[in-house]
Amino acid sequence: MNKLTITVVDTTGIQDYVFSSNRLSENIGASYLVSQATNKWVKEALQTLGKEFHQKVHIPSCESLHEVHIGHEDVVAEIIYTGGGNAVLLFASFQYAERFTQILSKRVLQDAPGLNIVVAHHQDFEFGQGNLKEKINHILEQELAKKKRERIASVPLLGLGVTATCQSTQLPAVDTSEKYTSTDEEDIYLISRETKAKLKAVPDANQRLSKEFAKAFNSKIYDFPHRTDYLGRSEGDSSYVAIVHADGNGMGNRFQKCGEYKSDKDAIIDMRQLSCDVQNAGIAALKKVVEIIHNSIENGEVIGTIDKFALKKSKDGKYYLPFRPLVFGGDDVIFVCEGRLGLELAAIYLREFENQKVSDNEKLTARAGVCIVKTHYPFARAYKIVGELYKEAKNFIREERERLDESKDYYCSTLDWHFAASGLIGSLGEIRKREYQVSAGNLTMRPIRLKDHDIDDEQWRTWFNFINAVQHLNGQFDYVEGNEPWKDRRNKVIALREVLREGSNKTKQFMNAYGIKALPSLSQFDDLQNSGWFEKRCAYFDAIEALDFYIGLKGNNNEK
Repeated sequence: MNKLTITVVDTTGIQDYVFSSNRLSENIGASYLVSQATNKWVKEALQTLGKEFHQKVHIPSCESLHEVHIGHEDVVAEIIYTGGGNAVLLFASFQYAERFTQILSKRVLQDAPGLNIVVAHHQDFEFGQGNLKEKINHILEQELAKKKRERIASVPLLGLGVTATCQSTQLPAVDTSEKYTSTDEEDIYLISRETKAKLKAVPDANQRLSKEFAKAFNSKIYDFPHRTDYLGRSEGDSSYVAIVHADGNGMGNRFQKCGEYKSDKDAIIDMRQLSCDVQNAGIAALKKVVEIIHNSIENGEVIGTIDKFALKKSKDGKYYLPFRPLVFGGDDVIFVCEGRLGLELAAIYLREFENQKVSDNEKLTARAGVCIVKTHYPFARAYKIVGELYKEAKNFIREERERLDESKDYYCSTLDWHFAASGLIGSLGEIRKREYQVSAGNLTMRPIRLKDHDIDDEQWRTWFNFINAVQHLNGQFDYVEGNEPWKDRRNKVIALREVLREGSNKTKQFMNAYGIKALPSLSQFDDLQNSGWFEKRCAYFDAIEALDFYIGLKGNNNEK
């Protein structure tokens, strides 16, 4: 067999590209263009390549994962898999790989200005020797990373003479938004080539979303919002939006192991199957989120366990759902929603993602960061905090691994969040040191685990305990023996929040003075109920802070 060329395509600077604007419609278009760059456009570039050389290319679907044609005389290129933000391909020669790169690069430059792709090649690969997986891992870990480091950042021409600038990118304006936004959109504004491309992609993004989630809600009555103002709010209340980023745990390691010690053909089939399964898992979890939201709506209102709010209505009479996926189609998911639904929907997504099955038969888990900010707060700043939050959630997984004396392959789903009611000043670490670190210890219980450990787990920092405290302090439960009646006692709850800052002794004195027998029960630790603190960590401050930023939805969404 002739020697082949392995090619890997990846994107870089995605977060800056998607969240450089505070306009949701631009975020929607940008995220759609990112998804196309390593999926649809890769396939179309291959098809163009085949036509140019009058040769066949093989583009597998989820129904034809077991077909491997590279190596046949009339097949010059084949996709190994696409997913996780990159694409891996095999070419009959470097000539074909080079021409494919030119075609794809031109498409990205024309249709997604401002988006950067990185391509790495490995030439003279002998297919059939059983080392394809090893070579792909080497490209992903070393050659692609090296390309990203060495890439010379482009400096756009900011205009010659007198020019007007785009409000979103500060690049020279080439048009106005009038032709690319709906009639109920905000004022017309100047746009650059990059912003124009994003806005032009919005109809396609909406079509993709409607097609993907068609069975999860009634599209004749509801629609996905294209502005943050349409996510929903209670009359007279401040409007907040939650930005949620969830990412699968250990997926890089799983893809590295997938197909190990197998023939090159079997390795390709295994990688394709896992990639397809993970993409389906992420979408299935999001569909469940949409279904739960849909089932919680009555007469144009989201009916929660604590509060309710009215949905916004479009000019054609449809209600806007208080939820909008931005990045989806794999283990990496970003969505925005009405601020008070952020924590609930993040937890539901994590739970549903765990329930999905994939080909390597290992459990799926993920970590998520949730930042809740005022609706018109700059997305780029808020998303930076989101990135720090899900890194904290990742660090918590490592701490749990060490606490439970588990192997490095142990993962659990974790969640971290931040309420930025008055804006964001400094990094997440600086904010938490300034606002949540007191002489008694750490006021926060976050990050938290989604679920308890299956066997002999002493971790009280769990979603169930957090929500249990929120629900009790919100007065959702009737009085039973041993539980304090908190209903209609908001002033006492607020006073408790301030006392918790002073440590366990002051908290006990406060409880005695007001005749509080015990705080809401958390896990099996009685001392938590008596003092509010455990091992220099406060168990109830997060719950009190969340009272105004959390609405539960119908169903058993808070299981252990």
